[in-house]
Amino acid sequence: MTSSSTALIDQLRVIVGASHVLNEGDLTAYEQDWRKRSRGKSLAVVRPANAQQVADVVKACAAAGTAIVPQGGNTGLAVGSIPDDSGTQVVLSLQRLNAIRAIDAANLTMTVESGCILQTLQEAAEKEGYLFPLSLAAEGSCTIGGNLATNAGGTQVVRYGNTRELCLGLEVVTPQGEIWEGTSGLRKDNTGYDLRDLMIGSEGTLGIITAATMKLYPLPAAQLTAWAAVPSLDHAVTLLGLAHKHLGSGLTGFEVMGKFALSLVDKHMPQLRVPFIGDEAVPYCVLLENSDSESEDHARARFEALLETAFEDGCVTDAVVAENLTQAHQLWHIRESIPLAQAEEGLNIKHDISIPVSRIPAFVAETDALLQREIAGVRLVNFGHLGDGNLHYNVQAPENIDTKAFLKNEEDRINTLVYDAVEKFGGSFSAEHGVGSLKVDKLEKHKSPVALEMMRAIKRGLDPKNTLNPGRVIRV
Repeated sequence: MTSSSTALIDQLRVIVGASHVLNEGDLTAYEQDWRKRSRGKSLAVVRPANAQQVADVVKACAAAGTAIVPQGGNTGLAVGSIPDDSGTQVVLSLQRLNAIRAIDAANLTMTVESGCILQTLQEAAEKEGYLFPLSLAAEGSCTIGGNLATNAGGTQVVRYGNTRELCLGLEVVTPQGEIWEGTSGLRKDNTGYDLRDLMIGSEGTLGIITAATMKLYPLPAAQLTAWAAVPSLDHAVTLLGLAHKHLGSGLTGFEVMGKFALSLVDKHMPQLRVPFIGDEAVPYCVLLENSDSESEDHARARFEALLETAFEDGCVTDAVVAENLTQAHQLWHIRESIPLAQAEEGLNIKHDISIPVSRIPAFVAETDALLQREIAGVRLVNFGHLGDGNLHYNVQAPENIDTKAFLKNEEDRINTLVYDAVEKFGGSFSAEHGVGSLKVDKLEKHKSPVALEMMRAIKRGLDPKNTLNPGRVIRV
């Protein structure tokens, strides 16, 4: 370690306390990505307790010319929150900034610090009689700051939107170590450029989010969940249209799951009892949820009318309706277990893509055929948020093939095939996971030169020394 590095670490210890500057021992939790595919080496892991300490850390690192990697729960899937392997970058963990500062019932908002675990926010809102609707599989460990930095999606985007749509204001530390306070919670503030939206989704490359004001909603009076068997993806899209027509804004979730994806859950987690898994005539299942603000009777009448029409139209061949919240949670648990079951099956190639809903069946048919023609025996794990056009179109190695060798030999080719098909069908290669370092090359290939230069201009203007999360999202 150089003398300048030692001096910086000493300065950081003064700012946050010696016990919160970690540069020895096992730092795997901070230096390895969630999928365990990448491992970096930090100069130190720094754990500030408040926004002022974050600002002071940023100023110290900027003066020393040391890059900072902001990190929340480190649950991202695009390798955007771990250091590189140079041993020169500081990981700035925001997990100690975990206070819920205020809940404003009249304004239907809660102001929270960025290190708050998502599930903690959900529970705090519910305790006060409100709903915070952001929901995703990692909600027990991901943080709201990370959700905002990546503009996370999840299972209720069809009704409530991505994290961006749930945020009314931010507190942010700039690359120069200044604090921008913008957590007023205003729903109307037409005073120039929207700095909030600029920071959301920037993955810590333009500023470090330290707090946010988020929207709350009344708790629904009723919630109904059904698991439906559909004969094809075309029928799933038809069912989605019927759900919009019958349920309106009450449609809060609409997930599609391919047979092979569900077979992995059945294989590795048989205790979950996947509906219709033994029926060879069921290539896809849909999990849909209806939340109603009026009454359970009102919700059930609309839900039953939807299912009756769907059966008559032939877009649903069988269905299970949860009789209570416990059964509903069990059905959702099956859906959320697909990534874990896929991991049990072996290393895999993940794709987080979005396609216009109307074009998804054609995309899947064409791309399935392309991959199976190019790579004999390849297995396709297709599931995701059909309600908002977001598929997790993942590729599993053929059976009895070494998965590490498969990824090494085939991942680049498969990614190119899939992302070129996504572009052909007017989609995006990253729907909700972000770009990180994993997809920087893909951004440069698939974004227009005009868009790329606008992004670089913003990065250069706000972070001219490239201090924050360098090498992530876009190269400058």
